[in-house]
Amino acid sequence: MTKTAGPLSGLRVLELGSFIAGPFAGQLLGDYGAEVLKVESTGAGDSMRRWGVTVDGESLWWPSIARNKKSVAIDLRRPEGQDLVRKLAAEADIVLENFRPGTLAKWGLDYPALSEVNPRVILVHVSGFGQTGPRSGDAGFGSVGEAMGGIRHTTGNPDLPPTRSGVSLGDSLAALFAVIGTLAAVHERSVSGRGQEVDVAIYEAVAALMESTMADHAIGGVTRGRTGSVLPKVAPSNVYPTSDGAEVLIAANADTVFRRLCVAMGRPELADDPKFAEHGPRGDNMAEIDAVIGAWTRAMTADELLKAMEDNGVPAGRIYTAADMLADPHYAARDMVVELVNRFGTAVPATGVVPKFSRTTPQTPVPGPILGDHTRQVLAELAGIDESRWADLESTGVAFQAPS
Repeated sequence: MTKTAGPLSGLRVLELGSFIAGPFAGQLLGDYGAEVLKVESTGAGDSMRRWGVTVDGESLWWPSIARNKKSVAIDLRRPEGQDLVRKLAAEADIVLENFRPGTLAKWGLDYPALSEVNPRVILVHVSGFGQTGPRSGDAGFGSVGEAMGGIRHTTGNPDLPPTRSGVSLGDSLAALFAVIGTLAAVHERSVSGRGQEVDVAIYEAVAALMESTMADHAIGGVTRGRTGSVLPKVAPSNVYPTSDGAEVLIAANADTVFRRLCVAMGRPELADDPKFAEHGPRGDNMAEIDAVIGAWTRAMTADELLKAMEDNGVPAGRIYTAADMLADPHYAARDMVVELVNRFGTAVPATGVVPKFSRTTPQTPVPGPILGDHTRQVLAELAGIDESRWADLESTGVAFQAPS
């Protein structure tokens, strides 16, 4: 397959902010070929450099979330640093930020200021509660967005307090909507010639995934809650045990698929039983049909069960751990595991680019850079900073270049 520069080649993104919601959006834009200039503080840089599991003092997350980015270390809290960012924004297509609303205005980097130097610039905001409304100025992390967006209320077992998923779901959803909004604004700019602001609130990104829960409550009188591993009235679709201790999810809730599952089980008569023949009655008798399926799967190994499901066209899959992902031949065949060699020489595995493109397939991602690795180059090329001016910026701590 021919490797190219990616479908967003030619777009320049100026990424401000830290942690996950903004930087993950920057990662995705970089995955698709955009040039991403990541502005970091001159001291410690993005906190993601130290989050999660660390080796040699550096996060194993950093090579991935900062991949394909150029690190430009600038002190944004100083007027000289803010002036440098305005110069960079004048040469950018997109400015991506996830500070608390009002911060950019305080620094003279809000949309009126940036659009004055670049009318085509698209300013993408990611925040807890959005740029307007009574809570816009409040601090808001992804966990709070998950709570207020409604997903925590529906996650977990009904007899226990709400739980969370094992990943930063709210931040990641906000990043996805930030990318969607960015691409929509880029398209509109191709018609109008003008930039605009894109405002993503984490709680809204979560709420957007909550299906018909508002209508269910307001009109149907049903408030969805926590239901464990199943969806009420949707059966069979659950996790079933195997003889070798694995857990396999089988999704056979459509009538035709359920009939194929019954054939695989050697129980074709179940598909004609009035309790199970159609979606509605099957949902009413969920516990009974799950018990029948569980008794059958418990006598088989996971491999035997998955082979039976494959042979009969029944959707199924193991509950994967990271080890399973790394070993899975389908992951490998679709380039879903890439190795990013960090500055210590460690090959750090990470997920590949999603989605796949038939013609504009991006290059293999380049791991996240060291702090300030590209400061001098970027400021010289885009902000016109000559040797004399650079020496002043470096000596006063306004900007930082990583040692060679």
